[in-house]
Amino acid sequence: MNWITNYVRPRINSIFSRREIPENLWFKCDDCGTMLFHRELSGNLNVCTSCGHHMAITPRARFAALFDRGVFGEVPVPAPTPDPLHFRDQKKYPDRLRGAQRETGEKEAMLVATGEIGRTPVVAAAQDFSFMAGSMGMYVGNAIIAAAEEAVKRKRPLILFSAAGGARMQEGILSLMQMPRTTVAVQMLREAKLPYIVVLTHPTTGGVTASYAMLGDVQIAEPGALICFAGPRVIEQTIREKLPEGFQRAEYLLEHGMLDRVTPRTEMREDLITIIRMLMRKPPAVKGDLPAPELPAEVAPPVTSDDAPKKDAPANAGKDTPDT
Repeated sequence: MNWITNYVRPRINSIFSRREIPENLWFKCDDCGTMLFHRELSGNLNVCTSCGHHMAITPRARFAALFDRGVFGEVPVPAPTPDPLHFRDQKKYPDRLRGAQRETGEKEAMLVATGEIGRTPVVAAAQDFSFMAGSMGMYVGNAIIAAAEEAVKRKRPLILFSAAGGARMQEGILSLMQMPRTTVAVQMLREAKLPYIVVLTHPTTGGVTASYAMLGDVQIAEPGALICFAGPRVIEQTIREKLPEGFQRAEYLLEHGMLDRVTPRTEMREDLITIIRMLMRKPPAVKGDLPAPELPAEVAPPVTSDDAPKKDAPANAGKDTPDT
């Protein structure tokens, strides 16, 4: 036995047999600091199991949990003119778009889908905050118009999940023009007498809050969501006063009448099913997402003696007869 056998060979074997552990198996809660296993976190819809803090979730993951059996179809959105202003800050606008597309795997900051929740057909749209902070540009405006047109065509309610830092500065005035465009899209739903439900998630700010995000027939928010036009830091610097605790958060807005309810993400699907079926004047959904069973003929309720026709009764017995 020598040092090659005792040290070098075991060392080489340990190097080549070492397992590489992925770095994204554990996530730290931003609020309470608890380390959460990735499967536990995704199974709870990116809501901390320790403190209930709502973390960011992608539109596809949200739709997979929202629609029945996770099945939905994408609604095509017309592509706008690329880089209409030839804008450049630290990067060219097209380069910034391509970078966001690589990181998220999505075309743009909004996904529009159609499917069923609780056996109720709906059209849904969701913003992706990880795509350039979910900023509202021409594509987002086109997406909301496409969602409204699809809802009107199919006579379905529209559910919109907002998450944005405001208008997209790289498109300048063209991004601000999406505010009246989306308002007109919401009016299309009103004229068609179709429900428009908005779920405000963290954060929803700027021109998004000043347009389609606050025009819903029912306004719901996730717990702790920041909902505002100008952020609290900007307001404090302007008025030079300390703002109240929880100012511009979902619970504060609910208390002051700006929202209809604050619903945790894990309970959102059931709430939306109840609200949509109520607004569409449909009966309550059957528990378990199953249709009401139909009784076969052999087990149908027997006819009672009171309901059975009398043998000697005339055919028109019990009917009103005209006066002679």
